Amino acid sequence: MLKFDEPQCTNPSCFFCSMKEPNPFRRRSKLASIFKEIPRTESKDHVLVLSGLWNIAMSEPDDPEFPSLGLFECMSKLIQKSINNTPWLLKDQNIFIPYYAAHIIGSYAMNKEELASLAVESKVLVVPALLELLRGRISWVEQRAAARALGHLASHEKSFEAVSLFEDEIVKLSMEIASNCLKNVYRTFLGVEDSLRVKYQSDLLTRGLGGLETENQKAEEWGIQLQCWSLYLLNSFASRGKSIDRICEVGFLKKVCSMWGGLVNRKSPGGIGLLKTLCKTEYGRNRVSEVREVIERLCDVSRSSDDWKEMALDTLLLLLKDSNVRYRVIDVLGHRLVDLAEDVAVGDRVAQVVLQDYHKIKYSGLKMSSEEAQRSIESLWEVKVERKKKEKLMSETELEERRKMVKSLKKQGKKKFSMGFVEEAMEIYTMGIDLCPLDMVRDRVVLYSNRAQCCLLLKKAESAVSDATRALCLSGVDDPHGKSLWRRSQAYDLKGSARESLMDCLAFVDQRLKRSNRERVPYYAAQMIKKQMRDTWVFSGFDSKTG
Repeated sequence: MLKFDEPQCTNPSCFFCSMKEPNPFRRRSKLASIFKEIPRTESKDHVLVLSGLWNIAMSEPDDPEFPSLGLFECMSKLIQKSINNTPWLLKDQNIFIPYYAAHIIGSYAMNKEELASLAVESKVLVVPALLELLRGRISWVEQRAAARALGHLASHEKSFEAVSLFEDEIVKLSMEIASNCLKNVYRTFLGVEDSLRVKYQSDLLTRGLGGLETENQKAEEWGIQLQCWSLYLLNSFASRGKSIDRICEVGFLKKVCSMWGGLVNRKSPGGIGLLKTLCKTEYGRNRVSEVREVIERLCDVSRSSDDWKEMALDTLLLLLKDSNVRYRVIDVLGHRLVDLAEDVAVGDRVAQVVLQDYHKIKYSGLKMSSEEAQRSIESLWEVKVERKKKEKLMSETELEERRKMVKSLKKQGKKKFSMGFVEEAMEIYTMGIDLCPLDMVRDRVVLYSNRAQCCLLLKKAESAVSDATRALCLSGVDDPHGKSLWRRSQAYDLKGSARESLMDCLAFVDQRLKRSNRERVPYYAAQMIKKQMRDTWVFSGFDSKTG
């Protein structure tokens, strides 16, 4: 059988041949020489080299070999060449190079501070090169890779100093990108007919795998990642006390509280994470507390099944602990404070912070700016303090009588509700809640949940959210009350809060499937998920043919 020898490569500067060099010293010498030569020469093979480097950087981001041989300088020069030499950029497949170069920088700067420090050495000029891409000099695709790379560089103390030299522009650009990138991605790519889309962007998104559906999914994911990396950059500055005044611009705060990453990027804290960082500073707490929409948004997230519920609660606690802004926040929250105080994880902390000045309000004439806030604090005191005292003083006989009355009221309320007397049923459930001993947790859960159902039928969305939240807080995180999840999802839908409705409905379906071992999602829940997925789609605000 004939054997054919593989054709020998005659290029002494071939990257792939150099990688096969068995002598480590010669190998390193060849690679260092190649990294110097690539920006100075023209070759169709350059894009293949960068594609290979991209794969290596993604799989071995902590390997210091390539960065120590001048990789960062090579990548930054290629980015600058892409910006300054348009004919070269549009030649062959060079259009892929700036994306790969920025992504390679970001991968190697991701984990190890010493590698990130190597990237920002004065002669390398990585940050100015990435800043050109962040300005949108090519497209949103390269902008995403640049935001990711700058975010990783800003996450390390040593390399942050180099990034902070461009603080004003990076913060300004990050705010603009976070606010407008989704619209830009939609109008330049997702909302464009597939035959008219920029081909290299489609190729980068799919890498030859999958069709139009995969392309659309990846474009959505990348668009959201661009927004999240912009927020991450802002958070890097805010966490060091920099540019707080600029980031706390009221118009931006109103937008940022709704930036959540969607279901395709649930690991990012999004806007909630940035708000929490801002609220760790006195100036940030003062500005955030002045924006009613932000406080209400934090409260809704805190009373939902959102992944960032705890972070939203922590942010509200930071505000409530500050005596200079506490009552401003309480005035906005009103009765919702009692809902938060029932939370198993942080309820006692919320109550402790809010009630520390109760005696000043009750006996020293301290007045809240709204009657609702005043009533809420008094109600919270009754639930968390007075009621416990009263029940401790009750005899076992009296408590037992109350237990029997509560059981009877539950039956009466259920009967009235089934007969269509919803308002009367709600009044009976309210009596049951007022009488129910605190240790009858399961009965309190049912009473609150049933009253929430009454509120739903009476179109009292906020009251339904409040009662369902209290039921869920009492039932606990490990075994949430299924009916209350569904009722709160309906209430948020009635209220127009699609995100919270979706997260509660998903939690309801998840719990139902686990409990019943069924494989099918209930039709009514599937319809709710479909509706809220449409309404919470991050591109739903734009004219859509592909939505």
